[in-house]
Amino acid sequence: MKISIKHTLFYRITLLIIICLVPFFAFSQISLGDNNLPKFNYNKPQTYEIGGITVSGVKYLDRNVLVMLSGLSVGASVKVPGEEITQAIKKLWDQGLFEDVQIQATKVENDKIFLDIYLLERPRLNRFKITGLKKSEADNIRDEINLTRGDVVTENLLIRTETLIKNYFVAKGFLNTEVQIDQIPDTLKPNEVTLNIDVQKNAKVKIFEINVIGNTALSESKIKSAFKETKEQGNFQAINYTDSLVFNMFKEMYHLDLYGMLDGMVDWAQKFAKVRIFKSSKFIQSDYEDDKMNLIKKYNELGYRDAQIVSDSIYDFDDRSIIIDIFIDEGQKYYYRDITWVGNTKYTDKQLSEVLQIKKGDIYNQVLLETNLNYNPEGADVSSLYMDDGYLFFNIQPVEVRVEGDSIDIELRMYEGVQARINKVSVKGNTRTNDHVVLREARTKPGQLFNRSAVIRTQQELAQMQYFNPEALNLDYQPDPQKGTVDLEYIVEEASTDQIELSGGYGYGRIIATLGLRLNNFSVKNIFNPKAWRPLPSGDGQTLSLSFQTYGYGYWSAGFTFVEPWLGGKKPNALTLSYYFSQYSSTSYKKGETGYYRFRNHGINIGIGRRLKWPDDYFSLYTGIGLEFYNLYNYTSLFPVGSGTGDFYNMYFTGTFGRKSTDNWIYPRSGSDISITLKLTPPYSLIDNQIEKETNEDKKFKLVEYHKWKINASFYQRIIGDLVLSARVKFGFLGNYNKTLGTTPFERFFLGGDRMYSYYQYDGREQIAMRGYENASIVPNSNSEIGGSIYDKFTLELRYPLTLNPTATIFALVFLEAGNCWEGFNDFNPFNVYKAAGVGLRVNLPMFGMIGIDWGYGLDKIPGNPGASGSQFHFSINNSID
Repeated sequence: MKISIKHTLFYRITLLIIICLVPFFAFSQISLGDNNLPKFNYNKPQTYEIGGITVSGVKYLDRNVLVMLSGLSVGASVKVPGEEITQAIKKLWDQGLFEDVQIQATKVENDKIFLDIYLLERPRLNRFKITGLKKSEADNIRDEINLTRGDVVTENLLIRTETLIKNYFVAKGFLNTEVQIDQIPDTLKPNEVTLNIDVQKNAKVKIFEINVIGNTALSESKIKSAFKETKEQGNFQAINYTDSLVFNMFKEMYHLDLYGMLDGMVDWAQKFAKVRIFKSSKFIQSDYEDDKMNLIKKYNELGYRDAQIVSDSIYDFDDRSIIIDIFIDEGQKYYYRDITWVGNTKYTDKQLSEVLQIKKGDIYNQVLLETNLNYNPEGADVSSLYMDDGYLFFNIQPVEVRVEGDSIDIELRMYEGVQARINKVSVKGNTRTNDHVVLREARTKPGQLFNRSAVIRTQQELAQMQYFNPEALNLDYQPDPQKGTVDLEYIVEEASTDQIELSGGYGYGRIIATLGLRLNNFSVKNIFNPKAWRPLPSGDGQTLSLSFQTYGYGYWSAGFTFVEPWLGGKKPNALTLSYYFSQYSSTSYKKGETGYYRFRNHGINIGIGRRLKWPDDYFSLYTGIGLEFYNLYNYTSLFPVGSGTGDFYNMYFTGTFGRKSTDNWIYPRSGSDISITLKLTPPYSLIDNQIEKETNEDKKFKLVEYHKWKINASFYQRIIGDLVLSARVKFGFLGNYNKTLGTTPFERFFLGGDRMYSYYQYDGREQIAMRGYENASIVPNSNSEIGGSIYDKFTLELRYPLTLNPTATIFALVFLEAGNCWEGFNDFNPFNVYKAAGVGLRVNLPMFGMIGIDWGYGLDKIPGNPGASGSQFHFSINNSID
């Protein structure tokens, strides 16, 4: 047995030596092209002058270029054998174009040698095909591997292609993807091949279980919640293990341990009621590594400064799932002891400590320390004190100067530097929007002291413009410490904001068609400049909207709106002009016949919006005036006492005071949008007391009078990650000046549905969307066409984004909604509301805006209209349902 082992070892060593020497001889020897040539002595190389060089074996490459690539040249001296020949072969190999490289001596005359370079070309790619995948997947793979006809088919190309395909599917959870690439020679085109790429994704690999070993300070459920992307597979076994929950609950109740009861419920749910809604359980290595860092960060927040993952292992549970074991060493829990400030001259230690909000005896939290020193999005931080006052070069470093037992002394060493002023402000990436349109929104101006808060606010303003991708906004700043200045360059990415609405449907017993065009970055001054049409004149930030809608025979409407956001170009005073026309008439009777009726409406309004600086610069004020002209013929629905014929005039003033601080116009995660609107007409009946004495409603309401109040409030709060809670409240009240005259039948409120159809809005009515109920179904009297004079509506939505790609932002939502509509304050009861619940989906497409589909279930029956609630589907465009 010993001899056999020795012999085996000898053969292995010999084979290894041969393998190592083969490349050396391949690159060191020169072949003899003719047996009559002299024998070359490898122990005594001889110097020759190259008399000529030929290239053989190639058919498609330039021979002169190949000679040049080899480094050899006629007239040059070479040693045979020698380093020059070896390097020539190596250089040609390195090109990756050949399967075989040889240099032969074809002739030797005296001290001259004639060489031939023999090359066997690698094949080139003619075409490739992908099998084993769906068409959409194959198209994505083509973009991923980026193969083109004429590519040299090298081993590196084949390995790269296989790797890219596997990585593509591994990122989607297909860890066992198999790729087979076959080369098929082309019979018609020599030296060209077709690549057959067969891809077998196999089953998606999910995470069956994550086991945590060594944890005591954090429960297993809290550790798993720290993993943002790495989640266990859903596994609902709650019913089978209810007994363990009940036992543990009674045990904790006996000890009066409320927190223990809650932790027990969470652990039970994590183990036996795992339901994955927003996150899948696919395993992605890069996400897993990030999640391990998140876990350590979680421990650091709780004072476990030395916490570490000692080891981890990943192994198969079955063909479709894996198990992850994580071994943790939590270490000791630490607390802050002495906190010392060093280098501060502008602010006292007490002032800085008040901002830091960390004191002696607090749990050692590295994350909180870093946040309160450098950037705290939820409040003040030490860096903002300095950077909002021009100290751009400010820097602070926390240093642990002593660790004693479970206590740590921190020294906060800072460099205040000098104040920096802004030298130049520019914008990059705005391919459509003019520079002055972007820069006028900037709150950082040349000559001002640098202000970090102003930079952040500028980025928020640019996001609210809706011209740019809010996820891609960035800033490039170039400081000059010598001069004490800084150049700011805002980086934007244009997004398509122009929108087209083209839809058809059926509603109210009629065929409905809508055509709309909204240009959100229009330029009036460039209408006659052909060079500015891209494809329409754009870039000045103006808005132009055109709309047309018809409901078959009998109803149609049209209108346009123009907005100049910076009237005069110096201040953000927005001018709004609009005109609209609608006509509604009977379909059963023609003009002149008994029973024919008609309602015609013209309207025009003009308004100015201003940004305010008080109470803060998130506030705005809009004021406007408008005139509506109603022409009725035999329209008795609004006027039970009267002929329903005549002209009616609605001249009004409107004002809106609001505050908007949302961080993103497509998918807000924080902030609010609150507004109070007042719309009122002159009090004609108080001026002319004969109006209230009129018994004919055609004359009584000829001059429309009212005062109308509306409150809208929306709040957005990030729960965890991108999961957002949206809370909204709406309230409206239509009042009168004269109780004897009563409330006008115009301008009423109608609640319910999705507000998609402007049908029946010709009389100034307002439709308020409410899911789970039919359009305009919630009114004081379901048998009347007259709406309510007061309403309220409450909405809670939980939102989660499926993708935040600016080309198609998609998020899902679940909602609870409640609201009602009353005739007057005597009937008003804010708690007597109709309730609904449901789910929805929103898709923001740049060309069409925000498109939504919701399913709602109305939980309450409507008296006189029982079919108006229950299961209802709703569609919306541009947040019409909100």
